[in-house]
Amino acid sequence: MSDSKQVTSSIDFSSVLAAAVHDMKNSLFLLIQSIEALSEAIPQDNHNAQEQVANVHYEASRLNTNLVQVLSLYRAELESLPITVDESFIKDLVEDVVGSNTVYVIQKDIDIAIDIDDDLSWYLDQELIYLLLNDVIINAMRYGTSKILISSNIKEDFLHIKVEDDGSGYPIAMLTKSHETLNDFELSQGRTGLGLFFAKLIANAHSQGKRAGNISLSNGGKYGGSVFEVKIP
Repeated sequence: MSDSKQVTSSIDFSSVLAAAVHDMKNSLFLLIQSIEALSEAIPQDNHNAQEQVANVHYEASRLNTNLVQVLSLYRAELESLPITVDESFIKDLVEDVVGSNTVYVIQKDIDIAIDIDDDLSWYLDQELIYLLLNDVIINAMRYGTSKILISSNIKEDFLHIKVEDDGSGYPIAMLTKSHETLNDFELSQGRTGLGLFFAKLIANAHSQGKRAGNISLSNGGKYGGSVFEVKIP
């Protein structure tokens, strides 16, 4: 009996959870691929079926993003969030993110404009910035109306990537929360929770000397809706 208790107490449940999340993430990836194949097989004039498939694809993508966030946060608890910095062409990166959401973009008839020079490049962790942008763009598609603008440039030795939509804008509570530091940040349910914390964590992990990346949220911009900006040194 005592041996059984000792074995149970030695189980690292955080590691078990991380392994389970990783396995679920792989399954979700295959599910998303199947949804995309199903979307191509459904006749375009079957609007009801196409809309249902697009909604399922959207929710599966959100769930996949959340699982990746949880897994990264677990790794960040082991040490600082590990990043692998390499040169990345920003327009290609953004187009990859948009392309992964094609099913939802087409079904919801969302116009996504990309205003980024072809030769603009920066040294960053491409996988983490992809995840950050994917979460922001998914939210812009959900809370916007019909238009999204993604732009990028370099100002004062920082890479700026901005995502704007034509929705009703960020709620006041979220704008307030975006100014909190990572140490003061408390996770909550809804739009002000894990995604915002994860974006802050990724941006902050990119640093050069005393300069660290950061994010900012505002309302207005070219389309009058939400404006998300990440800055990487």
